[in-house]
Amino acid sequence: MKALEQFQPASPLAPAADFSTPEKAAKMDALVRQPKEEAPLKGVRPNIVQSIRAYHAYDLHNAAQQLGQHFLYANLAQAQTKQDVLEMIAQQFTLPPHFGRNFDALYDCMTDPLHKSGPQPGFVVVLEHIPATTKFDKEAREQLLDIFRDTAEYWADRKIPFRCFYSFL
Repeated sequence: MKALEQFQPASPLAPAADFSTPEKAAKMDALVRQPKEEAPLKGVRPNIVQSIRAYHAYDLHNAAQQLGQHFLYANLAQAQTKQDVLEMIAQQFTLPPHFGRNFDALYDCMTDPLHKSGPQPGFVVVLEHIPATTKFDKEAREQLLDIFRDTAEYWADRKIPFRCFYSFL
């Protein structure tokens, strides 16, 4: 019973926060005003490709919006082949019509035209349900993720955050 007592919610009659000095009030104000947008990305390096794990695409979208960064999302659950994956990424990322539907062209679309269009605020990319089929095997999945790793390095060299989160089907 003693162990349970320490997890009981605070009493509504608990003493109020101590704002007795300007320093304490300023510290509390700083804590309250911490940017909410950093919460889902706190502790995530600015240029990384990693498993989505406990993150949710919706929260990552909100964080990108609040940071003023580009948000790119592709749900690849229906893809079976490399061409399917590239087609779905092209459609869902709204890549230009001249996109060549190969990994080199994907890298080019993720870097060159964006760099030439002026300063970039950063990127949050989500690739959900990357297929694990015989037509899109481990080697193809690694090649796809390598494109995004190379893209993260490209933007890191330019001091622009590029975070890519992925999951497998």
